[in-house]
Amino acid sequence: MSLHPQLQAITERVIRRSAASRAAYLAAIDASLRDGPFRSRLSCGNLAHGFAACGGTDKSRLRGGVTANLGIITAYNDMLSAHQPFETYPEQIRAVARELGATAQVAGAVPAMCDGVTQGRGGMELSLFSRDVIAQATAIGLSHDMFDTTVYLGVCDKIVPGLLIGALAFGHLPAVFVPAGPMTPGIPNKQKAEVRERYAAGEATREELLEAESASYHGAGTCTFYGTANSNQVLLEAMGVQLPGASFVNPDTALRDALTREATERALDITALGDDFRPLGRIIDERAIINAIIALMATGGSTNHTIHWIAVARAAGIVLTWDDFDELSQLIPLLARVYPNGEADVNRFAAAGGPAFVFGELIKAGLMHGDLVSVARGGMADYAREPQLRDGKLVYLPGLERSADEEVVRGVDNPFESQGGLRLLRGNLGKSLIKLSAVKPQYRTIEAPAVVVDAPQVLNKLHAGGLLPEHFVAVVRYQGPRANGMPELHSLAPLLGLLQNQGRRVALVTDGRLSGASGKIPAAIHVTPEAARGGPLGKVREGDIIRLDGEAGTLEVLVDAAEWAARTHAPNTAPAANDLGRNLFAINRRVVGPADQGAISISCGPAAADGGPWEYDAEYELGHDAAAAAAPHEAKDA
Repeated sequence: MSLHPQLQAITERVIRRSAASRAAYLAAIDASLRDGPFRSRLSCGNLAHGFAACGGTDKSRLRGGVTANLGIITAYNDMLSAHQPFETYPEQIRAVARELGATAQVAGAVPAMCDGVTQGRGGMELSLFSRDVIAQATAIGLSHDMFDTTVYLGVCDKIVPGLLIGALAFGHLPAVFVPAGPMTPGIPNKQKAEVRERYAAGEATREELLEAESASYHGAGTCTFYGTANSNQVLLEAMGVQLPGASFVNPDTALRDALTREATERALDITALGDDFRPLGRIIDERAIINAIIALMATGGSTNHTIHWIAVARAAGIVLTWDDFDELSQLIPLLARVYPNGEADVNRFAAAGGPAFVFGELIKAGLMHGDLVSVARGGMADYAREPQLRDGKLVYLPGLERSADEEVVRGVDNPFESQGGLRLLRGNLGKSLIKLSAVKPQYRTIEAPAVVVDAPQVLNKLHAGGLLPEHFVAVVRYQGPRANGMPELHSLAPLLGLLQNQGRRVALVTDGRLSGASGKIPAAIHVTPEAARGGPLGKVREGDIIRLDGEAGTLEVLVDAAEWAARTHAPNTAPAANDLGRNLFAINRRVVGPADQGAISISCGPAAADGGPWEYDAEYELGHDAAAAAAPHEAKDA
C-alpha cells in the first residue's frame, strides 16, 4: 500500500529540516571510507599491538588484513539481569567468526546501570548521564581503527540509546544490535503493583513486598513489563538494525543462540570488504528514525524515548522535535496493550503476534516506511516475519495475519485507540508530555490545587502526616537535567496510584522523568524549560489551581496574568544529598541541553567540533518570559 499522505508530509518535513546537518554527517562517513579497509591504515607497531594477545588463526588473519574483523561492544555485567546472559556471547561470536574465516575481538565494554536498583535513590541522578558516558565509551572502544564491522550487546534503558549514539559516531561501519531476551513470566505485573500500593498504604509488610518483587524479577533476562528496555528492542527492529523477531526470545534457548549466530553472520556479510556493504549511518536515515517513533506510538512504549531518540537522531544528523512525536501519535493507532498499558507482559505480547504483527499491519496500512534497507537480507519486509528453528536451522516464516489474542494486540482496523499513546502538552507552564495510553479516559483531565515540593521524598512525608488535600496536583520541580540529572520519579507511582484507587483525583507535574513503566495516573513530565533554567514551574505556589487536559493537550496554572508576571522564582529547597559519585558529573549538569533537545551533555552529530552539545535556543535562557516559553516552536524550515 502507498504511504499515508500525512506520514509522507511529516517525513518530508524532517528531511527538509535536517538537510544541512544530514549532508554533513554523510560526508563525514564518506571521508572515513576513502582509505579502504581499516587495519591497512595502521603502522606495523599499531597493528602488532592490536593482535598481540590473539592466537592461532586469529593472529594470522589479522596480520594479513584481508578478512573482516568484527568489533564487539558489550554492556555485560552480572548484576543487571537483562545483561547477565551476555557473559558468554563474545566466545559464541568469536567461534562463528572463525568458522566463517573471519575474526572477532571485544573492542570495549560500556557501563550498564540498572534503573530498577536505583529508583528513588541517589544513584538515579547518574542514570540519564550514563547514556552519554556509554556513547563516549563506545567511541573509545572503536577508536583503535581495527574493525570492519561491529555488534552491540545491550538491552536496557540508557544503554541502547548510548550505544546507538556511539555507533553513529562510527557510522561508516556496519552494525548489528544483539539482545539477550526477556526473562520468563513471573507473577503478573498487576499483582506486583497491587502489593506495592498495599505497602504504601501500610497494609503489606516489607517481607510481603520483597516476596512479590522477587517473584516478578526472578531470573536472567529483561524485566517483562513494557518499559524503556523492551521499548528499545522494538524501536531497534523498526529501524532495521536488529534482526527481525530477535527482541522477545528468552535467554538460554536454542532459538536465542541461533539468532546470535545469525547476527554475527549478518555483521560479517555487510562489510565494505564484500558486495553488500550496509554502513549504520546509511541505514539510520530520516525514515528509520520516524519508523522508530511510529513503533513507539503503536505499542504504547516508554516516554523516555521522547528524549533518547531526539539525541539518537541528532547523532545521525537528523533534527527531530516533540512536535513530530505529537503529530505521529495523533496519526498512528494504538495496537498493543502491554503492562503498564494493559495486563500482558512482553512474553504474552510476543505470543499474540508481537512486533511482527504490529509492523505488518502498519506497513499494509501505509503507516510505516516499508522500503528501508536493514541488516536483514530482505529489508523491512522481513520484520513482518517470525524466526523459528526447523531441523536446528534458523528460518523466517510469515507472521500472524490475525492477532492470536485481541486483549493484547490488534489490527489497524480494530485498534485499542485511534491515536497513539503520547500527547504533547502546552500552556503557561511550558511544554511537557503525557503518556495517555496508560491512563483511563476518566482520569485524563484534572483541575486541582498544587502541592509543591522540590524533592519526591517530601510528598511521601506529607502523605504519612495526613497533610495532603483530597484532590491535588503534585508539582515536583527542580528535577530536570540541569538541576540534578533528571532522575526518574517512579517511586511516587505506588503512592499516587493508591490515592487514585481511593477515589481521589491526583496528578503529577514535573520537570523530571517517570520510569518506562509510567503508570495509571495523569503525569505531565519532562516540563521544559525546567525550573533550574528559570522555567515557569519555579513560579508555582502551594494551592495554585493547575489544569491538566491530556485530551486537549494543555497544561496551565490558573493564576491572574498580572500576578503571574510579577512572581519571582522560588529557590530550590531540596536537601543536599550524599554524593555517590555525583560530583563527577557536575560538568554534565552545567552543559546539558534541555529535555526536548535530547538532554544531552556531550557533543554529537556533525556540529560536534564546536566543543558543546549545540547552540541552545533562546527560550531556554534564564529569565525568559514564560508566555513565550508556552508558545510553540517556530519551525526551523518554515
